[in-house]
Amino acid sequence: MRNAALFIAALLTLTGAATAQQSQKEAEKKLRALRGEIKTVKKEKAVIDNKREDATVKLKEADEKVNSSARQLAGTQDALARETKNIDELQARQDVLEKSLASQKVNLAKLVKGAYMTGSDAPLKVLLSQDRVTEGQRVLVQYQILQRDRNAKIQAINSDLRELVAVRQAIEQKQVALVNTQALQKRNLSDLQRERIARDALVAQLNTQFQAKEVREKALGKDAKSLERLLANLRAAAAREAARKKAAAEEARRVAAAEAAKREKAYEARAREAAKRGAPPPPKPKAVEVAVAPRAAIMKVGGLGWPVSGSLLEAYGGDNNGLLIAAPAGTAVHAVADGKVVFAEWMNGYGLISIIDHGNGYMSLYAHNEALLKDVGAVVNKGDAVSTVGNSGGANQPALYFELRRNGQPVNPAVWLQKR
Repeated sequence: MRNAALFIAALLTLTGAATAQQSQKEAEKKLRALRGEIKTVKKEKAVIDNKREDATVKLKEADEKVNSSARQLAGTQDALARETKNIDELQARQDVLEKSLASQKVNLAKLVKGAYMTGSDAPLKVLLSQDRVTEGQRVLVQYQILQRDRNAKIQAINSDLRELVAVRQAIEQKQVALVNTQALQKRNLSDLQRERIARDALVAQLNTQFQAKEVREKALGKDAKSLERLLANLRAAAAREAARKKAAAEEARRVAAAEAAKREKAYEARAREAAKRGAPPPPKPKAVEVAVAPRAAIMKVGGLGWPVSGSLLEAYGGDNNGLLIAAPAGTAVHAVADGKVVFAEWMNGYGLISIIDHGNGYMSLYAHNEALLKDVGAVVNKGDAVSTVGNSGGANQPALYFELRRNGQPVNPAVWLQKR
């Protein structure tokens, strides 16, 4: 706009000079000044472009660090859950041992009471009190067995006590490990917060660099063209893969059909031979199942799940090819249908972006993520978490930018998503 204004002003100046019959020298002087101003504007644009490139690189690095920290934090939380489960299991074991110990103490008390009632010279008393020696020996043996049983129970109690001590030590060790895990989680969270502050500063700097609408629109146009080229390449790759699978399936069916015909011909020959001999016909050959390629996801109007629950900031229409949905940072983003992740990395203007191919020319796009949870090649089902909400790529606030495309052309996602 500024260049156009300067050019128009120059034309008016030159026209005025001609009308007023000003000297050619004056006109050339103004023209040189105009060219100098245009050159200055170009230099300013070049400086802005260089700063934008540097800020974009730093922004990408910051977003990737946040992505890495977020994934590490998720892993720490999983480890924390596992440690908590282990402690619960150890506590349950401790409860069982305490109950067993109480039971053993009751049995020991009974034995001690019986020994006390009988006295320390009980074996001799029993032997002398019997009318016959053999009967006394039998009672003496029983008493010895009782004594051994008493000793065995005492040893069992001691064993339970030792095991209980070991279990308690294991619990204490698990608790120490749990405390260390919590400390690590806090450090990771602190790192994540520092990364976010640095990233926000870069985003603010980037937005300042692009206050001019003309430069901003050109950058967005460049980003959109890059995305179009990416989607075109992905569609071509998906089409080639579908064609390959179709050709393989057709070849498999052809081979199966030929094999079936061969088996049928052999069966008929054996049947004729059996008929000549008057024997019953042989059993018919079983049909061979042919593997077919997996079907693409069913894309039904109004049947797709929402990628995230939140308030709608921007609707589809005009220059907007998708939906912008506000949600808290870190909120899980879900696949709207079955498919395969074909792109998962940082992209200028979109930040951390994930693209899922649903087959039959349908693709869904999830941008401005904080963390990408699925790598390229991952097969996902409808509802699976593929990323988390963020504001990577310079978004003003945590929100998910979502697009749905059919044969490369954006379609209104609201028509395809379930009503809410």
